[in-house]
Amino acid sequence: MGHTDTGLHQLDRSLVWAGFKSLTPISLFVTIFGVAFGLAAKQSGMSDSLVISMSALIFSGYAQFALLDLWGAQVPLVAMLVAAVAINARHLLMGATLYPWLRHLPPLKRYGVMMVASDANWAMSMQAFSRGQPGLGLLLGGGLAIWLFWVLGTWLGIHFGNALSDPKTLGLDMVMGCFLLAMVLGGDRNPRMCLIWSVAAVASLLAYRYLPENSHVIAGTLAGGLAGAVKGEQHHEH
Repeated sequence: MGHTDTGLHQLDRSLVWAGFKSLTPISLFVTIFGVAFGLAAKQSGMSDSLVISMSALIFSGYAQFALLDLWGAQVPLVAMLVAAVAINARHLLMGATLYPWLRHLPPLKRYGVMMVASDANWAMSMQAFSRGQPGLGLLLGGGLAIWLFWVLGTWLGIHFGNALSDPKTLGLDMVMGCFLLAMVLGGDRNPRMCLIWSVAAVASLLAYRYLPENSHVIAGTLAGGLAGAVKGEQHHEH
């Protein structure tokens, strides 16, 4: 049985609900960072509706905090767009690793699922696939859970954020990193996955050494994404 067996492409309400429940515990920590963002955005002078809209539509803590640094009387829209795209470039790598399973979905469902893809539900879905279990329910249901708690945390931060202005003081900034490291160490180690991660790592290290600051994120994800796309096509041709 290969990774692209029909059973692994299942996506129904029961699987989505199971994915939602599975990611709820880690989503509680996401709420805390949502609180921190809501407070910081409020203090930057944004309106409540704009702050909530950012969390609901952008759905990226890294990008949203970066955009706060650019926010001011004269909003540099181009710079903000470039920053958001650069920070979220890792989604190219996520898409590449998920390609063998997403390719079987209709385009509307495929891109709908990826709208809520984030580090945690991507890692959980990849672990499920590596065990020969359906992972799209985890990807969509888990993504909806994280999105919901992120928006909820943002709302709480706007109104009650002074109680937690800096998650780092409680060591909470390490939670997601430790979670993702555990997922990677326990994930699929087939040749295709190892090649993708190796290409991404080498490109990122070279960019970190020779290219401008923060460009290693883009270089690593573009290289890994390209490697994943090429290997995916070769795999399906055979």
